[in-house]
Amino acid sequence: MSSSPASREASCSCGQLRALVTGEPFRVGVCHCLECQRRTGGPFAAQAWWHGEQVTIEGRSAEWTRYNDEDGTPCTFSFCPVCSATVFFQNARLPDTYAIPVGAFADPTFPPPQRSTWEERQHSWVIMPEGIEHIY
Repeated sequence: MSSSPASREASCSCGQLRALVTGEPFRVGVCHCLECQRRTGGPFAAQAWWHGEQVTIEGRSAEWTRYNDEDGTPCTFSFCPVCSATVFFQNARLPDTYAIPVGAFADPTFPPPQRSTWEERQHSWVIMPEGIEHIY
């Protein structure tokens, strides 16, 4: 599947677990919370969100659930049991949606983020794009 506005493919490092998406995401955002920093190994996490009917999952996954520090909302991360790369996650606050790490698409032309969250945990040297929505 090609990476185009009509369809995209995200995958883990070994290619065993894939998420096929159609259409554009309804949101692209970055999160600077400490849990996302730990999960990604980077200074923030970047993810794109799709409605459930736009996503097809192929391959085997393992899951891990963490609970939001703010209100205890569960967020379940699905990752490849072979290479351990996270390919998608689901937040109970947004039922029937999938968040997919932008890096899993391996596409430098992917749309930029529209919102940035948990900026009080943002590294001082990280600069967000102009015009981005800033949420806590």
